[in-house]
Amino acid sequence: MSEDVFALPVVRRLGVHLSLRRLGALDVVVLDHPRVRAAIALQGAHLLAWQPQGAEPVLWLSDAGAFEEGRAVRGGVPICWPWFGPAGRPNHGFARILPWTLLDSGEDDDAAHVSLILRDGEESRAYWPFAFEVVARFTLGRNECRIELTARGDFESTAALHTYLRVGDLDGVRVTGLHGHYIDKVLDIEADADNDPDQGGNGLSFPERIDRIYTRPDDVSRLHDPSGKRIVEVHHAGHSDVVVWNPGAELTRTMADVPDDGHREFVCVETARVSRPLVSDPQAPTHLTATLRIAADG
Repeated sequence: MSEDVFALPVVRRLGVHLSLRRLGALDVVVLDHPRVRAAIALQGAHLLAWQPQGAEPVLWLSDAGAFEEGRAVRGGVPICWPWFGPAGRPNHGFARILPWTLLDSGEDDDAAHVSLILRDGEESRAYWPFAFEVVARFTLGRNECRIELTARGDFESTAALHTYLRVGDLDGVRVTGLHGHYIDKVLDIEADADNDPDQGGNGLSFPERIDRIYTRPDDVSRLHDPSGKRIVEVHHAGHSDVVVWNPGAELTRTMADVPDDGHREFVCVETARVSRPLVSDPQAPTHLTATLRIAADG
C-alpha cells in the first residue's frame, strides 16, 4: 500500500518534491524527495508512510484498510488524542478521524517539514466540550522522522503517537528499552518487566498477543528485526509511558482492516501519555514527540 501512495496523480504542487494527492476519499501530502519518501493524510494528521529513498518502508500500512472520511486508517502513525483507548467515544479520540488544515510546509536538500493544525469546532464539540488548538509538526529526513504534537487550551488529555513499525516477520523480533512496571491489558494484571521470565534480558518478544503500557520506560525503545535486517529506534519526549501492541493471530482474524496474517508484519511501539495525563494551560502548551531513527539497515 505504501508504494501505491507515490503513484497517485498530483492534484496540486506544494513544492519541488511536495504535492497534494488523493487517496480514496482523503487528501494526502506526498513527499517524493531524492533522499526520502513520506505521505501524510490531512484527516487525522496521519503519517501513512516514511522511508529512505530506495529502501524498504519503515511504517506498516494495511492493504485491507479503507481510506474514507470519518473512518480511522489502520497503520502508519495515528494520533490518539484527546484520550487514549476507550476512555471516550470514538476509541482513541476524535483527532484521528477529523480533517486537519495544512499550516505550512517546506523542503531543502536533506529533508522536508509539514505542519498541520486542528482547532475546536462544531464537529469536535460533538465529542468534547473544550476549546483547543493542536498542531502536528513533521520533520522528514532520510534517517530520521520526527513527529511533535503541541496542544493549547485549558484541559487535561491523554495521547499516543501510535507507531506501526513494519517488520520482515514477527518471529525473532524484539523490543528493548522496556523496564520496570507495566500494565498488561491482555491478562489484566500489573507486573515488573525486570522480573518477567517471558521478557528476559534480550527484550520483549511476540509469541502471542501483546498489549502493555510500560510506565517507567527508557527514553529510547529499539525494535530489532533480524528478518528485515533492521534496527529502528523510537526516541520518546514528553511521554510518561510506552505502549507496545501486537494483536496476535486470534484477534487479527476478527479485524476487518488487517489481513489474516497481517499481525506478523508489524509491531506498535507508541510514545504515550496515559498513566499521567497532559495538563494544558493557555500560557503553557503541552508537547509529545516521537522521533524514529534507523540505527542499522542491512
